[in-house]
Amino acid sequence: MPQNDLITIGKIVAPHGVRGDVRILPLTDFPDRFLSLKAAFIDDLGQLELESAKQHKKFVLLKFAGFNSMNDAERLRGKLIKIERKDVVKLPEGKYYIFDIIGLNVFTEDGELLGIITDVLQPGSNDVYVVKLQDKKELLIPAIKEVVKKVDIANKQMIVKLQEEMD
Repeated sequence: MPQNDLITIGKIVAPHGVRGDVRILPLTDFPDRFLSLKAAFIDDLGQLELESAKQHKKFVLLKFAGFNSMNDAERLRGKLIKIERKDVVKLPEGKYYIFDIIGLNVFTEDGELLGIITDVLQPGSNDVYVVKLQDKKELLIPAIKEVVKKVDIANKQMIVKLQEEMD
């Protein structure tokens, strides 16, 4: 499985108890997804089957098959939990994952290539796309419908209407 087809959804922070459970810090907007997860990819270990999952405060407790002691669980500390891209939670129309936005080519409505999205800032009311321009400068584009006219994930492009003051 190519690594770029895997999406990180959590980090194993520590063993929990003596039976091989681990405490997970969810790195997803959908922490409930762990409760129905059957298997996941773990850094360096490949795909592991899950035996159980339950919420515990701000963490999730997971039990992987074959990890039956605190020592077994200790081997998982610090590792990332990943799933295949096809298994991500489907978003409503017009909503996108940050990992799908980063890397998009940004064009003006006239078809001029501005640059590529290198980051997504989340300062508050709306996201802001960081676009590295052809001349290596950065342009900040607010993620609002007055500016972002089209997002085409399949073709890795975004069409924007620049405001006069942004030129």
